[in-house]
Amino acid sequence: MTDTNRVWKGPRLPTGGRPSVGRTIGMGAAIILLLVGAAITVSSCSVTVESGYMGIKTTRFGANPGVQRDELGPGFHWEGIGEKIRTYPTLQRTYSYTREPNEYGSENEEITFSDNLGLPMSADVALTFRVREDRAADLFATWRQEFDAFIDGPLRTSVRAAIARETERLPVACNAQLTVADIAPVVPTEGAQSAPAAPDEDPTCPGQLIGPGRQVALAAAMRALQREWGPQGLEIIRMEWVGSIRYPESVLAAIQARTTAEQNTRAALERVNLERANAEARIAQARGQAEANRLLAESIRSNPEVVRLREIERTLGICPLSADTCVVGSDINVSALIAERNGANASP
Repeated sequence: MTDTNRVWKGPRLPTGGRPSVGRTIGMGAAIILLLVGAAITVSSCSVTVESGYMGIKTTRFGANPGVQRDELGPGFHWEGIGEKIRTYPTLQRTYSYTREPNEYGSENEEITFSDNLGLPMSADVALTFRVREDRAADLFATWRQEFDAFIDGPLRTSVRAAIARETERLPVACNAQLTVADIAPVVPTEGAQSAPAAPDEDPTCPGQLIGPGRQVALAAAMRALQREWGPQGLEIIRMEWVGSIRYPESVLAAIQARTTAEQNTRAALERVNLERANAEARIAQARGQAEANRLLAESIRSNPEVVRLREIERTLGICPLSADTCVVGSDINVSALIAERNGANASP
């Protein structure tokens, strides 16, 4: 006999009818792992382009593999399979090529060049530039270098070549080819009025690198860089010397010696001019005295009584004019006579 009233109740649920704690923890861990995996996938397959930069995409597959010429603006961009997005700065930037370490690195990046005689020189140069936003992809496609490598490589080479082309047209100084032994003091000649012009004042050499010519050469070099890089999407805004040019020691020694010789020449010419002025003053004084003597002699010749008057004044009227020797007696007060004469001359 079977019990027809038995009812099958299925598997027994935990107390209270709720899922177990272990199942809840497992589901939570699975969700967290899923979110972490999604975040890793998104971060590894996407690129954020910041303001002041442009994104450049390169692909390995598709109908047009390589650098895609459409730049990606600031924002979030998905990076698919076989694709790579790199950021390229387009904001204005100043980079200094210097010999000493700076914020860009510790290597020696000074610019070397020479003058028209081949004398080697070097200098630090600061370059201000920016990449056009619509040409960033073209510039990268041409050189296939990251931006920092592009600045240290092709751009620095171009800056050095442009400066060298311009400085090779000019002398470092008009007297740079002279050595110390070649420089002799200039002996002033009769009638010389001024010293030779200083190097910066030489009208036959207006473009020397040790003077204003260095700015002329740098401006011409910047124009050449603008013509070269403008069509490629790189705008050259400004180029400046950082400090002074480092000239060869032999050139500095020769210029210093020449400057010293010119200063000595100026001093010698000033002494000559002073002596000439003093001599002319003495000559003029002698001529004046001679003219006075001549006029006096003519006056005496025309009026002999002047001589007798002078003799009377000299002897105070005591001694006869024809006497060779005159003895004044003790009863004559010479001092009183002199005082009387002086008083008579002083009275109107």
